[in-house]
Amino acid sequence: MQNKLIDLTHILNEKMTVYPDTVGPKFEVLNTVEKHGFTELKMTVVTHTGTHIDAPCHILRNAKSIDQFSLDKFIGNAIVIPCQDKHEISLKYLQTFEDKITQIDFILFFTGWQYKWNTKDYFDDCPVPTREAAQWLTKFKLKGIGFDAFSVDKVISAKKVTSETLPNHFILLEKEILLIENLTNLDKLPDCAFSFQCLPLNVENADGSPVRAIAMMNE
Repeated sequence: MQNKLIDLTHILNEKMTVYPDTVGPKFEVLNTVEKHGFTELKMTVVTHTGTHIDAPCHILRNAKSIDQFSLDKFIGNAIVIPCQDKHEISLKYLQTFEDKITQIDFILFFTGWQYKWNTKDYFDDCPVPTREAAQWLTKFKLKGIGFDAFSVDKVISAKKVTSETLPNHFILLEKEILLIENLTNLDKLPDCAFSFQCLPLNVENADGSPVRAIAMMNE
Protein backbone atom coordinates (compact mmCIF):
# COMPACT_ATOMS: atom_id res chain seq x y z
CA MET A 1 0.00 0.00 0.00
CA GLN A 2 1.44 3.38 -1.05
CA ASN A 3 1.27 6.63 0.88
CA LYS A 4 -0.48 9.61 -0.67
CA LEU A 5 1.24 12.93 0.03
CA ILE A 6 -0.54 16.30 0.00
CA ASP A 7 1.54 19.46 0.07
CA LEU A 8 0.01 21.98 2.49
CA THR A 9 2.63 24.66 1.83
CA HIS A 10 2.51 27.90 -0.15
CA ILE A 11 5.44 28.51 -2.46
CA LEU A 12 7.87 31.30 -1.51
CA ASN A 13 8.38 34.15 -3.99
CA GLU A 14 8.64 37.94 -4.00
CA LYS A 15 4.98 38.43 -4.97
CA MET A 16 3.52 36.36 -2.13
CA THR A 17 1.23 37.54 0.66
CA VAL A 18 2.98 38.79 3.81
CA TYR A 19 1.52 39.97 7.10
CA PRO A 20 0.77 43.73 7.28
CA ASP A 21 3.75 45.89 8.33
CA THR A 22 6.26 43.08 7.73
CA VAL A 23 8.97 42.65 5.09
CA GLY A 24 8.47 40.31 2.15
CA PRO A 25 11.09 37.83 0.95
CA LYS A 26 13.86 38.83 -1.42
CA PHE A 27 15.77 36.57 -3.79
CA GLU A 28 19.05 37.38 -5.54
CA VAL A 29 20.95 35.18 -7.96
CA LEU A 30 24.58 35.31 -6.80
CA ASN A 31 26.01 32.77 -9.23
CA THR A 32 24.89 31.09 -12.44
CA VAL A 33 25.92 27.98 -14.32
CA GLU A 34 26.78 30.10 -17.37
CA LYS A 35 29.18 32.43 -15.52
CA HIS A 36 30.42 30.43 -12.53
CA GLY A 37 29.71 26.78 -13.26
CA PHE A 38 27.06 26.56 -10.52
CA THR A 39 23.86 28.31 -9.49
CA GLU A 40 23.40 29.88 -6.06
CA LEU A 41 20.43 31.89 -4.83
CA LYS A 42 20.54 34.29 -1.90
CA MET A 43 17.30 34.33 0.08
CA THR A 44 16.36 37.02 2.61
CA VAL A 45 13.25 36.00 4.50
CA VAL A 46 11.53 36.78 7.80
CA THR A 47 11.00 33.74 10.02
CA HIS A 48 7.20 34.17 9.81
CA THR A 49 6.95 34.19 6.02
CA GLY A 50 4.56 31.98 4.09
CA THR A 51 3.56 28.68 5.65
CA HIS A 52 5.36 28.84 8.98
CA ILE A 53 5.42 27.96 12.67
CA ASP A 54 5.29 30.33 15.64
CA ALA A 55 7.49 29.30 18.57
CA PRO A 56 6.60 30.35 22.15
CA CYS A 57 9.48 32.85 22.21
CA HIS A 58 7.78 34.71 19.35
CA ILE A 59 5.78 36.64 21.95
CA LEU A 60 6.78 35.26 25.38
CA ARG A 61 9.87 36.17 27.40
CA ASN A 62 12.21 33.31 28.36
CA ALA A 63 10.19 30.81 26.34
CA LYS A 64 11.36 28.06 23.99
CA SER A 65 12.65 28.73 20.50
CA ILE A 66 12.05 26.37 17.56
CA ASP A 67 15.43 24.62 17.92
CA GLN A 68 14.72 23.73 21.55
CA PHE A 69 11.97 21.28 20.59
CA SER A 70 12.70 17.70 19.58
CA LEU A 71 11.77 16.59 16.07
CA ASP A 72 8.76 14.63 17.25
CA LYS A 73 7.10 17.96 18.20
CA PHE A 74 6.58 18.60 14.49
CA ILE A 75 5.20 15.18 13.50
CA GLY A 76 1.98 13.42 14.47
CA ASN A 77 -1.61 12.62 13.65
CA ALA A 78 -4.01 15.39 12.66
CA ILE A 79 -7.61 16.13 11.83
CA VAL A 80 -9.24 18.93 9.84
CA ILE A 81 -12.05 20.94 11.40
CA PRO A 82 -14.14 22.81 8.80
CA CYS A 83 -14.93 26.44 9.66
CA GLN A 84 -15.77 27.98 6.28
CA ASP A 85 -19.27 28.96 7.36
CA LYS A 86 -18.28 30.26 10.82
CA HIS A 87 -17.88 33.84 11.99
CA GLU A 88 -15.92 32.54 14.97
CA ILE A 89 -14.83 29.13 16.23
CA SER A 90 -16.83 28.65 19.41
CA LEU A 91 -16.27 26.30 22.32
CA LYS A 92 -19.63 24.68 21.65
CA TYR A 93 -18.60 23.88 18.08
CA LEU A 94 -15.19 22.50 19.07
CA GLN A 95 -16.76 20.27 21.71
CA THR A 96 -18.50 18.32 18.94
CA PHE A 97 -15.02 17.12 17.91
CA GLU A 98 -13.82 16.27 21.43
CA ASP A 99 -13.59 12.52 20.91
CA LYS A 100 -11.39 13.03 17.85
CA ILE A 101 -9.24 15.70 19.49
CA THR A 102 -8.31 13.35 22.33
CA GLN A 103 -6.75 10.99 19.78
CA ILE A 104 -4.60 13.38 17.74
CA ASP A 105 -1.60 15.74 17.96
CA PHE A 106 -2.60 18.52 15.56
CA ILE A 107 -5.79 20.31 14.57
CA LEU A 108 -5.90 22.04 11.18
CA PHE A 109 -8.70 24.60 10.84
CA PHE A 110 -10.08 24.93 7.31
CA THR A 111 -11.47 28.48 7.12
CA GLY A 112 -11.50 28.80 3.32
CA TRP A 113 -8.99 31.65 3.50
CA GLN A 114 -6.57 29.60 1.38
CA TYR A 115 -8.65 30.70 -1.62
CA LYS A 116 -7.89 34.36 -0.80
CA TRP A 117 -4.11 33.89 -0.78
CA ASN A 118 -2.33 36.59 -2.82
CA THR A 119 -5.44 38.79 -2.88
CA LYS A 120 -6.32 41.94 -0.96
CA ASP A 121 -9.05 40.02 0.86
CA TYR A 122 -6.67 37.66 2.64
CA PHE A 123 -6.49 39.90 5.71
CA ASP A 124 -10.23 40.26 6.11
CA ASP A 125 -11.40 38.93 9.49
CA CYS A 126 -11.28 35.16 9.32
CA PRO A 127 -12.84 32.66 11.76
CA VAL A 128 -10.63 32.29 14.84
CA PRO A 129 -11.25 30.55 18.17
CA THR A 130 -12.90 32.50 20.95
CA ARG A 131 -10.77 32.89 24.09
CA GLU A 132 -12.93 30.30 25.78
CA ALA A 133 -12.35 27.86 22.91
CA ALA A 134 -8.59 28.48 22.87
CA GLN A 135 -8.40 27.93 26.62
CA TRP A 136 -10.37 24.68 26.26
CA LEU A 137 -7.88 23.39 23.68
CA THR A 138 -5.04 23.66 26.20
CA LYS A 139 -6.48 20.76 28.20
CA PHE A 140 -5.52 18.35 25.41
CA LYS A 141 -2.05 17.04 24.60
CA LEU A 142 -1.85 18.95 21.35
CA LYS A 143 1.50 19.62 19.70
CA GLY A 144 0.10 22.35 17.50
CA ILE A 145 -2.85 23.87 15.67
CA GLY A 146 -2.84 25.19 12.14
CA PHE A 147 -4.87 27.46 9.89
CA ASP A 148 -5.22 28.09 6.17
CA ALA A 149 -5.30 31.75 7.26
CA PHE A 150 -2.86 34.33 8.57
CA SER A 151 -3.30 33.84 12.32
CA VAL A 152 -5.07 32.22 15.26
CA ASP A 153 -6.09 35.82 16.15
CA LYS A 154 -7.64 38.69 14.25
CA VAL A 155 -5.23 40.80 12.20
CA ILE A 156 -3.55 43.63 14.14
CA SER A 157 -0.72 46.08 13.66
CA ALA A 158 2.64 44.42 14.31
CA LYS A 159 3.36 47.31 16.69
CA LYS A 160 0.48 46.50 19.05
CA VAL A 161 1.25 43.00 20.30
CA THR A 162 -0.20 42.33 23.77
CA SER A 163 -2.17 39.57 25.48
CA GLU A 164 -5.26 41.64 24.67
CA THR A 165 -4.59 42.08 20.95
CA LEU A 166 -3.35 38.51 20.43
CA PRO A 167 -5.12 36.56 23.20
CA ASN A 168 -5.05 33.17 21.49
CA HIS A 169 -1.34 33.41 20.76
CA PHE A 170 -0.64 33.93 24.44
CA ILE A 171 -3.07 31.26 25.66
CA LEU A 172 -1.74 28.56 23.32
CA LEU A 173 1.96 29.38 23.18
CA GLU A 174 2.16 29.54 26.99
CA LYS A 175 1.20 25.84 26.88
CA GLU A 176 3.76 25.20 24.10
CA ILE A 177 1.06 24.48 21.53
CA LEU A 178 2.76 25.54 18.32
CA LEU A 179 0.91 27.64 15.77
CA ILE A 180 1.12 26.80 12.06
CA GLU A 181 -0.14 29.61 9.83
CA ASN A 182 -0.82 30.11 6.11
CA LEU A 183 -1.49 26.47 5.27
CA THR A 184 -3.14 25.54 1.98
CA ASN A 185 -4.88 22.61 0.27
CA LEU A 186 -6.86 21.77 3.40
CA ASP A 187 -9.85 21.06 1.15
CA LYS A 188 -7.98 18.00 -0.15
CA LEU A 189 -7.73 16.32 3.26
CA PRO A 190 -9.95 13.47 4.49
CA ASP A 191 -12.55 13.56 7.25
CA CYS A 192 -10.58 10.98 9.23
CA ALA A 193 -7.23 11.34 10.98
CA PHE A 194 -4.04 11.40 8.89
CA SER A 195 -0.30 11.77 9.38
CA PHE A 196 1.00 15.35 9.42
CA GLN A 197 4.41 16.96 9.60
CA CYS A 198 5.63 20.55 9.53
CA LEU A 199 9.41 20.44 9.85
CA PRO A 200 11.08 23.83 10.43
CA LEU A 201 14.59 24.96 9.60
CA ASN A 202 17.00 24.14 12.41
CA VAL A 203 17.96 27.75 13.22
CA GLU A 204 19.41 28.61 16.61
CA ASN A 205 17.14 30.75 18.80
CA ALA A 206 14.52 31.00 16.05
CA ASP A 207 11.17 32.56 17.06
CA GLY A 208 9.58 30.82 14.09
CA SER A 209 10.41 29.25 10.76
CA PRO A 210 9.01 28.60 7.32
CA VAL A 211 8.01 24.93 7.08
CA ARG A 212 7.24 22.34 4.43
CA ALA A 213 3.94 21.09 5.80
CA ILE A 214 2.60 17.84 4.35
CA ALA A 215 -0.18 15.37 5.01
CA MET A 216 0.32 11.65 4.43
CA MET A 217 -2.28 8.92 4.20
CA ASN A 218 -2.65 5.43 2.82
CA GLU A 219 -4.21 5.07 -0.61
